[in-house]
Amino acid sequence: MRSVLVLTALELEARTLARELGLEPVPSSGWPHFRGGVLEIACVGLRASALAARAPACRRPALVASAGVCGALSPALREGMLVVPEAVVCASGERFATGRVAPLVPSGTLLWARELVESPSEKARLWIETGALAVDMESGPILAWAREAGVPAAVVRAVSDSASESVPPELAAAVAVDGTLSPSRAVRAALTRPAVLGRAFGLRRGTTAALSAVARALASVARATAAGA
Repeated sequence: MRSVLVLTALELEARTLARELGLEPVPSSGWPHFRGGVLEIACVGLRASALAARAPACRRPALVASAGVCGALSPALREGMLVVPEAVVCASGERFATGRVAPLVPSGTLLWARELVESPSEKARLWIETGALAVDMESGPILAWAREAGVPAAVVRAVSDSASESVPPELAAAVAVDGTLSPSRAVRAALTRPAVLGRAFGLRRGTTAALSAVARALASVARATAAGA
C-alpha cells in the first residue's frame, strides 16, 4: 500500500494532526507515532534531531511530508494560511526542490533556519534577503534525509505567527529538543512577563488555526494517495 509519512517537530503537532485525521497511536513506539490508512505521523523533534533514531520504526513511504506550523516572512501571509513551497532554501544558498503532493499546488519557497526567528525585524530582513514566504527549522533536514533515502518529499505547513508578530524566547525555551512542551516552563514565563502571556494566547490561536489547515490539506493528500493519484 502506498503511504505518506508525515514528520513533525513538536509532539503537539503530531498529536493534534493525528486526532483531527483519526489516526491511532502505534503501541510499540515510546514517542508520538500514529498510523491510519495511508497516513503515518511521527514526531522527530526540533531541527528533526530525532529523525535518524525514529525513522526506522516507520513504514517506507511513497512520499514524505514535513508538516506542522511555520512563521510567516511575507507580510501577505496570515494565521492559518497554508504554505506548500516548491523549494526549501537556507541562508547559505542550499536549495531542496520539493516533490509533487497531489492535489496541492506548490508555490514559492520556504526558508530553513537553524535557529528560531523571533522578531518582526528579523523576519523582515530574511524576507527581503531570501524572498521566502515563511520559515521553519525542520524542513531542510527532513528533505535532505528523504533525498538520501530516495523518497520524494514535500512540505505542508501553515502559518502560526504572522510577519508582524514575535515569538518570545521564553516560550520557545518551554519546548524541549525532542519536541515535548513543558507546561510549567510556559506558565513561569507567562507569570514572569505579562507581555509573554498575551503572545502565548496569540500563538495558541495561530497554532490551532495552522494545524487545522494542515490537517485538511493532509486529508486531501490521503484521499488522492489512496485513489492512486
